[in-house]
Amino acid sequence: MKTKEQITTDEDYELVSLCKNGDVAAFEALVKKYQKKVFNIAFRMIGNYDDACEVAQDTFVSAYRSIKKFKGMSKFSTWLHTIAINLSKNRRRQLGTKHYHEQFSLDDPLVTEDGRIMVETASEDPTPPERLEGEDAQQKIQECINKLDDEFREALILRDIQGFSYEEISSMLNIAEGTVKSRLFRAREEVKELLKKILGEF
Repeated sequence: MKTKEQITTDEDYELVSLCKNGDVAAFEALVKKYQKKVFNIAFRMIGNYDDACEVAQDTFVSAYRSIKKFKGMSKFSTWLHTIAINLSKNRRRQLGTKHYHEQFSLDDPLVTEDGRIMVETASEDPTPPERLEGEDAQQKIQECINKLDDEFREALILRDIQGFSYEEISSMLNIAEGTVKSRLFRAREEVKELLKKILGEF
């Protein structure tokens, strides 16, 4: 169990405390800090831009509504990303039977009881021509990731793409660190085999 000292060392502790007291600006600061990572998790897990935008938006709405219930037994970032993971899983299941055509954008304001919070997407630095080759490779990798079972996909995304520690992933997925490592190994092997089929031996 986390001690009080461990809880208060969370870098977002002060902002979260302000949010619990109704400070909308503090929540806006958290949105700006984590929006890119939340979107990336959703996009990698779902594989669809529009659905990832909606899930990212829903993640922050859910976090805002539940912030007063946040006990601080894990870092705020871990709690937030766990919401994103669970919503992404739900969306993938929904997409199995129904495709959502409504388009949502992270540019849309987050409507709260106290006002509207603008969510700004991070700009892409490379120009479109510079990104073409990289995007083609990324698309092939994403296709392979999409073919993984959920448990392997999320381990790969959280560790190799998002860079979370084994401890953080263990907390987010509520599984042992050894299980995280096992799933990650399986995921890497499966992606390697899938890439071989697409690209040939490498």
